[in-house]
Amino acid sequence: MKKFEKLIEQTIFASRWFQVPMYLGLIVAGVIYAWRFLMELVHLISSAQSLSEEHLMLSVLTLVDITMVANLLVMVIIGGYATFVSRLDIISHVDRPDWLQKVDAGTIKVKMAGSLVGVSGIHLLKSFINIDNRPIESVKWQIIIHVVFLFSTLFLAATEWILYKKSGDKV
Repeated sequence: MKKFEKLIEQTIFASRWFQVPMYLGLIVAGVIYAWRFLMELVHLISSAQSLSEEHLMLSVLTLVDITMVANLLVMVIIGGYATFVSRLDIISHVDRPDWLQKVDAGTIKVKMAGSLVGVSGIHLLKSFINIDNRPIESVKWQIIIHVVFLFSTLFLAATEWILYKKSGDKV
C-alpha cells in the first residue's frame, strides 16, 4: 500500500508539467504581441505627419498598452513556471530580473494585479482622450472596473503584507 501511495504522490507532483504547454502558448502569444507592436509602430511612423495630436497620443498609448500586456505575459511565464513547475537555473545570469529574487504565488498575484491596474488605466486614459466619441455609459463602466481592479490590488497587496508579517519574513 505504501508503494501505491508513493506512486500516487509522484504522479500528482509530476502533474505540474502539464502547465508547460500553457507557458509555451503564452510565449507564442508574446511573439504575436511583439508583431502587433511592430505593426502599430510602423503604422504610427507612416502616418505621423497626418495625425492630430489626439490621434498621436492614442497611438502612443496603444504602444504602451501592448508593452504592458507583454510585461504581464513575461511575469506570468517566468514567475509561474519558476513557482509552479520548476526552478530556473539563472542565479548567476547577468540579465536576471530583480523581481525574480523572491518569487512566490503571492508575489506573482500582486504584480499581475498591479499590471492589470496599469493596463486598465491606459484604457481609461484612451477613453478620456477620446471622450467625445465614447458613450458616457461605457466610460462609467470603465471607471468602475478600474476602481475595482485598484481596490482588489490594494487588498491583495495588504493581505500578502499581513501574511509575510505573520510569518516573520521581510516584506
